[in-house]
Amino acid sequence: MKRIEDFKSIIDRYEIIFFDAFGVLKTHSGLLPGIERTFAYLEEQKKEYYIVTNDASRSPAQLAESYHKSGLYAVAADRIISSGMLTKEYLDLKVNDGIVAYLGTADSAHYLESAGLHTLPVKDIDSSNIDKVNVLVFMDDEGFDWCDDLNKTVNLLRKRTIPAIVANTDYAYPVSLTDVGVAIGGLAGMIEAIVGKQFIRFGKPDSQMFMFAYDMIRNYRNISKKEIVMVGDTLQTDIIGGNKFGLDTVLVLSGNTRPADAENRITATGIVPTYICDSAVIGPDAFEF
Repeated sequence: MKRIEDFKSIIDRYEIIFFDAFGVLKTHSGLLPGIERTFAYLEEQKKEYYIVTNDASRSPAQLAESYHKSGLYAVAADRIISSGMLTKEYLDLKVNDGIVAYLGTADSAHYLESAGLHTLPVKDIDSSNIDKVNVLVFMDDEGFDWCDDLNKTVNLLRKRTIPAIVANTDYAYPVSLTDVGVAIGGLAGMIEAIVGKQFIRFGKPDSQMFMFAYDMIRNYRNISKKEIVMVGDTLQTDIIGGNKFGLDTVLVLSGNTRPADAENRITATGIVPTYICDSAVIGPDAFEF
């Protein structure tokens, strides 16, 4: 583990950079100030980069558009690899017909569109259609009534022997400098304990997330894991996930892991990043615009 002062020196060591999104590129208040310099440098150095995110709330196109509206135009839809994409792959391969019930926003249901399947929010599941529900997906913590629809979810899983998929494994997310909100992964964990069933999870820290990205890249170029680095703000997802897959990792202190807590958390968890850096923002003197 090495403390790095400027993120530029990390970029220079690798061919491909995997970035987490929330806490690395953006926070509760918007884009990390100066992050556009990092992407300008990546483009100048012809480095490849991807956003590897557990955010399944919107499609890659919608996520890219949100960056564009904030002024970061370098993030195109084909640069976004989300846990929702793995969920769609599972549905395409494993579920042939019937209803896909989901918890989340209407935008998040984009990932659930598959031939022969009909998507419905949990609130619209009732006695007339419950027997046609063949899978339940936890997509996002918004878009439903936490009391009524979570109770309905519990009873759906009690009545139907169907797979339940967690498309976002995050348990919490920062809503301010000091506070967090409960994410859909946290809600799924609670319901999993209540119904006594094991859910299928897609997203960091699972290796499937990194394998999906790695295989996609190797379809068009030869690359080794030693040439890829994973940049994240959370030890329990980004860093341990990257470590287990065999990637070098960078813990940035701009999101979930605060500077004052970093050393204690690393010691307590035993999850050790390759590097620690204050943020993924490179200095203004890195190159001339």
